[in-house]
Amino acid sequence: MTVVGVVGAGLMGAGVAQNLGMAGHSVVLVDISEDALSASLDRIRLNCRMSRMLGGPAVDGDEVLARITTSTDLAALADAEVVIENITEDEALKRALYPRLDEVCRPECVLVANTSAIPITRIGSWTGRPDKVAGVHFMNPVPMKPAVEFIPGRHTSPESLQIVRDLLTSMGKKAIDVKDACGFISNRLSHVFMNEAAYLVYEGVADAETIDEVFRSCFGHPMGPLETADLIGVDTILQSIEVLYEHFADSKYRPCPLLKHMVDAGHLGRKSGEGFYRHSNDLSQPAGGRGHLTAVRTGSAN
Repeated sequence: MTVVGVVGAGLMGAGVAQNLGMAGHSVVLVDISEDALSASLDRIRLNCRMSRMLGGPAVDGDEVLARITTSTDLAALADAEVVIENITEDEALKRALYPRLDEVCRPECVLVANTSAIPITRIGSWTGRPDKVAGVHFMNPVPMKPAVEFIPGRHTSPESLQIVRDLLTSMGKKAIDVKDACGFISNRLSHVFMNEAAYLVYEGVADAETIDEVFRSCFGHPMGPLETADLIGVDTILQSIEVLYEHFADSKYRPCPLLKHMVDAGHLGRKSGEGFYRHSNDLSQPAGGRGHLTAVRTGSAN
């Protein structure tokens, strides 16, 4: 059993904490908001109960939750052997967090960045321990996904990589080795799809349901790009595509204005109840399932 800190109690943080608890690890879940921590525990309890319905193993939610403690104080991470950071994909916020993790975590603690776009070498440069910083891009919903992108920074030591690899193995994850590059593999590809799909809606070419139906029926994808955007969070998609656009200065990553409009309106997808679709009773819908979806008629340029 390893003591693992999880920073950020949002959708991804809850999934990581649940997966760690299912694997028998002791988890310290930290967030600045007591409400976020409470909602995270409720989500973990619900997802454990629904695990078998979604094709996963039977999970004792009480056992999983018994392995998770919560705190709004980063100092609670003092005994962690590994800390997995899952805060919002905002470089300024992450840059402010890592020096604080350096202060509260013991010197041998390995820091894992669960980032979808920011290079790991850059994150390591914000710490005094770049040799103990690695990247793991978890996919949502975390407990149901069998693989992750595993990214070393330029200075990450072999020892640190092995610690993280062993932890991932214990969680039932296949670690796919990926070189350190902005967006890695999955988001360099998927975010172009989602951003371009948003442009199709914005330009009035097609509605969300039609676009997603093409991906499901013609390409055999279980979910279309705009269903996926709602699952991940429209705000997270926008933040990630903005990172790609800034890093590469390439117009193919220029964020669709509709994404910005939706974020301003608070239409973030499942977590807010409305995004490209309306989601009935979001918390009761298992992450990854389609639930009851109603396409939203979002504004277009036409």
